[in-house]
Parts: sequence; C-alpha cells; structure tokens
Amino acid sequence: MKILVAFLALSAPALPANWPNWRGGTDGSGVTTEDKLPLHWSATKNVRWKVPLPERGNSTPVVWGDRIFVTQAIEKEKRRTLMCFAKADGKLLWTKAVTYDAPEGTHPTNSYCSASPSTDGKRVVVCHGSAGVFCYDLEGTELWRRDLGKQEFEWGNASSPVLHGDRVFLYFGPGKGARLLALDAATGRDVWSFAAGKVDVTGRTDGFRGGEPGVICTYATPIVVNAGGREELLMPFPRFLRAFDPATGRELWNCDGLNPLVYCSPIFGEGIVVAMGGFFGTTIAVPAGGSGDVTAKRLWQTMRTKNRLGSGVIHGGHVYIFDTDGFAECLELKTGKTVYIERVTAAGPKGDSWSSMTLHGDRIYILNQSGDCHVLRAAPKFEKLTTNAIGSELTNASLAVSGGCFFIRTHEHLWCIGEK
Repeated sequence: MKILVAFLALSAPALPANWPNWRGGTDGSGVTTEDKLPLHWSATKNVRWKVPLPERGNSTPVVWGDRIFVTQAIEKEKRRTLMCFAKADGKLLWTKAVTYDAPEGTHPTNSYCSASPSTDGKRVVVCHGSAGVFCYDLEGTELWRRDLGKQEFEWGNASSPVLHGDRVFLYFGPGKGARLLALDAATGRDVWSFAAGKVDVTGRTDGFRGGEPGVICTYATPIVVNAGGREELLMPFPRFLRAFDPATGRELWNCDGLNPLVYCSPIFGEGIVVAMGGFFGTTIAVPAGGSGDVTAKRLWQTMRTKNRLGSGVIHGGHVYIFDTDGFAECLELKTGKTVYIERVTAAGPKGDSWSSMTLHGDRIYILNQSGDCHVLRAAPKFEKLTTNAIGSELTNASLAVSGGCFFIRTHEHLWCIGEK
C-alpha cells in the first residue's frame, strides 16, 4: 500500500498554482513556478480566449482555482465593481458593484478601481478607495464592508490589499489620513494601524531638494516576507522603508534614504530588500531582519535613477528593473553597481511601461503600454528572447499566471495566453 501511495504521489500531475495577489504571493516577488508557460504568442497565436471589458482599467487580475477576479470601474455609471470570470473560457460568472457618486479626484490616466483584489480561496477583498473596502466569498456573497473615510489625492489611489492568514493588510492612501492597516479578515474590524505622519524632506544633504518634485506620497502595496525565521511586513513610505510585526503592528526597523515620492512596492530576495522611489528618485538596499534604525547597515543607495512605476525581480545575485520609459536595467544586488542598461524596442506605438516584472526560471516577462510582452533572459548579460504583440491595446496592468497561462488585462480585453 505504501508503495502504491508513493507511486500515485509521484505520478500525479502538479496542480495549477494560484495567483492570489497582485504579483502572486504575499511576498510580492512576481515569481512563478508554473510549467509549460508559452514563450511566443500574438493576437491570434496561443490565445485560448479573450473577452471584452466594459471600460478602461489599470488593475491586475488575481486567480484562484477555476476563477479570475478583476476590479473594474464603470465611470459613466459611477459604479465600482468586482468581476468574476471562469478561467476555462472567460465567461463572466458574476459582478458585484457599489455606487459612489461623490466627487473624487484622480489623474486622467488613473481610472478608479486601480487596486487589484486579493483572495485566499475563501474570500476576496477589494479596496474601492473612498467607496470602501469590501469582502465577498467566491460566489459573490458579501461577507463584510468597511467605510474607512474619504480617500482623495490628486492622482487617485492604487495600493492593493493583501490577504495573509487572518489579516488583511492595506495601505489606505495616499491622501489625507493615509495609514497602513491590518484588518480582521473575518470581520473587517481594525486590528492595528500605523500613520507615518508628516515627513521632513527639507535640509537634506544627500541630493534631495525640498521634496522634489513637490509631491510627498507612496503608492506601494505592502509585502510579507520571512526574514531570519520571523515574518516582516514591509512598506516603503516617503523617505523611509519600514518593517512591521504583522501580528501586532510594532515597528521592527526602518531605513532612511528613499525620496519623497514612491510608486513601486519593495522586492525581497536572498535576504535583501530593495526599495525604489519614483520620478528620478532613489533606490536603496538593506538586509531584512534588523532592529531599530538600520540606515547605517544600508548596503547601497543610488540617486536620480530613471523613473520607475513597476516593481522588479531578484535572481542570482542581481536586481532586474524595467524603467517607465522602456529601459531594462540589471544591478548587482549587494553593491548596486550597474551591470547593464538597455532600451527594449517595442512592437507597438507605446514602449513605456507601468507594469511589474514576472520571473519564470531564467526568463523575465514584462509588459509595456502597447500590450507587448518582452521576454528577457535573467542573466547579467542582456538578452531579449522575444517580444510578443497582441495588437496595441493600452496596458497598465501586470501579468497574472495560473494553469500554464498568462492573463493580461488591457483597457479593452481580458486575455488568456497559453499553449493550445
């Protein structure tokens, strides 16, 4: 019997992995171990299905089992929705909507519902900004909702919730009253919160100039990592990268050196955290697992880097980044030394990128705003393997991965890309 059980365990096919959060797991690494992911596709080749979406949107899908969840604003009707699709064929299974008709500012390129959902296979949580935070089961039944107050900022909001154990971690910002929250996943009640308060960016001696470019905010989504046997919740705020005990909200350590404007989430690998600012800001690297002010233990800091909206990946002692204007960068993880900077030629008209990288083995997949997906070699020598174009549909989301397929959300469609 034991031999039979062992044989069945070895011969059983691997179950398709879920993609429950923006960038996959709660560690936000963007890493997938899926099998048989396609290297090549087009608007017709290796397209399993595509379905139209009602309006534009910047959020990324998440996947659990046979279901895909996407947040979607219906701006003309002042509705904010969560849509559930069948993974097999893209059929719309259900939609849950709330109406919010009060004025709420945002940037013209940032539609409402830019935050991605988060799921743990039992519940799905979405943050609709000022309209509130909502939790549903996988059939669309509402379990709870929270009104966290008005959240208004001149460029809107985009930070996604993260379901982890019995907590929902959420940066509710970057407007007035912005704070990092831990909510009870079963009830939505506050467990703890952290408000960073005002940040002094004047009188700096390390290249800052009074809060350049005049905006102080963060759009990052927090991540949960394991560092030295303990869990750390990592969140970059203006100027400081901070680590918290996820259970209590106690600050474990902080590191100075970020610029006042932060777009990207941090990335973690090989025991090191890399955090990046936006708009020609700074990049810092520091070992995780510290205590108190660890600025003196910072491994490196680079100044006036290229603009970055998407998060990178760490692989084999190197950090890989795709800048907003279409340059691929490779840096040494422990020193920050630039190994290469290469422009990646787009197939469509928009080579800029708002998306984050996905790592599969030694391949890096990265979308640009034309919906092209560049496939790069994760190696210290630049190598572009291919560029896959789907027809110049404006794309600001990142890839989701499950069941040997990539899921691409554009302003027009939800695509399922996989070998037939």
